[in-house]
Amino acid sequence: MYEGVVQDLIDELGRLPGVGPKSAQRIAFHLLQAEPTDVRRLADVLIEVKARVKFCSTCFNVSEDDQCRICRDERRDPSVLCVVEEYKDVVAIERTREFRGRYHVLGGAISPIDGIGPDQLHVKELMPRLADGTVTEVILATDPNLEGEATATYLTRLLLPMGLRVTRLASGLPVGGDLEYADEVTLGRAFAGRRAAQ
Repeated sequence: MYEGVVQDLIDELGRLPGVGPKSAQRIAFHLLQAEPTDVRRLADVLIEVKARVKFCSTCFNVSEDDQCRICRDERRDPSVLCVVEEYKDVVAIERTREFRGRYHVLGGAISPIDGIGPDQLHVKELMPRLADGTVTEVILATDPNLEGEATATYLTRLLLPMGLRVTRLASGLPVGGDLEYADEVTLGRAFAGRRAAQ
């Protein structure tokens, strides 16, 4: 344990996802040895991103405007909607260059253990997007883990009575993995070979 502000820095860095105590300590000491202009630049970017970045009013992807660039893109197919858990999943799917439709970001997955149910996700905002009949297929691209499967099952039961084609990504993605970490080839094949939900 270090004294004062150094320990505070290590503690704050340790709160970041994927950063354990040793990594937090390494980052803290890197910042202490860095040039003050480099540290100031990092601090300025962190403050600016919190001030300027918000969530798209349509799909809940990250954006600096009211709508994200994907929702504004008239070339995207409005009849196919891909539902993902997090905005980082949008980036993973876009890297494949296989999908030309639109997205809806739930903001997480159903996880009763963590107290997250459908009401804590952007499910209620999804329904009006499907009401006018423009969307004919909904692709459920949730993570292939317990929470992702529970979310997909819940959404399937909600969407099938609406007469929509509801599909899931094909196999090829590892169970228990995250879309964010899948390579482009695996994710692209999974996307191309998606199947109807049952």
